[in-house]
Amino acid sequence: MFPVIYSQEFLEHKTGGGHPERPERLSAIVEALQNSTFSPMIEWLEPQSRESELIAWIQKVHTKTHIGIVKQIAATGGGYLNADTPISPRSYDVAVLAVGAWLEGIDIVLNTANPAFVLARPPGHHAEADAGMGFCLFSNAAIAAIYALEQPGINRVAIIDWDVHHGNGTQSIVEGNPQLAYCSLHQYPCYPGTGKASEQGNYNNLLNLPVSPGSDITVYQPLWEQKIVPFLDRFQPDLIIVSAGYDANAADPLANINLQPQDYSLFTDYCLNCTRKILFGLEGGYDLSSLSQSVIATIERCLY
Repeated sequence: MFPVIYSQEFLEHKTGGGHPERPERLSAIVEALQNSTFSPMIEWLEPQSRESELIAWIQKVHTKTHIGIVKQIAATGGGYLNADTPISPRSYDVAVLAVGAWLEGIDIVLNTANPAFVLARPPGHHAEADAGMGFCLFSNAAIAAIYALEQPGINRVAIIDWDVHHGNGTQSIVEGNPQLAYCSLHQYPCYPGTGKASEQGNYNNLLNLPVSPGSDITVYQPLWEQKIVPFLDRFQPDLIIVSAGYDANAADPLANINLQPQDYSLFTDYCLNCTRKILFGLEGGYDLSSLSQSVIATIERCLY
């Protein structure tokens, strides 16, 4: 069985009409998975709401001020954290539950030594210690990595970010910790403007691979083989967390990379060749069809 951590609560983060990061993203993925050939092999798991425990973990990454601002905006009926990052009345609770789903995913992966997928929103990789941005409220992948380091036998965690946008928030949290490594493949120039190849971290624990608009798998595959795989071999992670954004698809409206959903099968293979202890967690991806098919490609490769 393949674990997918999901709750309908994640649909309650309302972003308003026309916003690309919308609840329908999850609904489309769920429907595609339920109709997939491997549907009987999916184990759907509901994350538990445990705010006080989760806030303690969120505070290891984010300031109390930032957490308080998100909570206050939600409690007073919603609004905007900044121009592109709306908060609805349930957004704080949903964002905390999303963190919980990522942490439960870590537990599952470590208990089974096999992959799992967190199907949650809002996404997280743009959220910095003291600010949310780019649709992101809390830095899910970074919090999950910090949590993983507290578990027995986990001394090094690598985060692979294949979202089309650079995860500035994840990088800012990882770069000063020698037990963490971060690798990002992202379009450049593109939002948020960070992630130059020269950004290598305090311990050479960052690998930024900016790619030009119009790039496709013929550009990505050599980067995996010549850059990412050697980077992982050197770091020897005990666990991989994948910030699984699918907005590098050719059909996606927010960027200009020309990947196809099946290309994510190859990316998944490279990760599995390093370790089967992998937590995949949803980040971006805004064309519902290519998003759904890309998640299917990722999970299917873990099964066979």
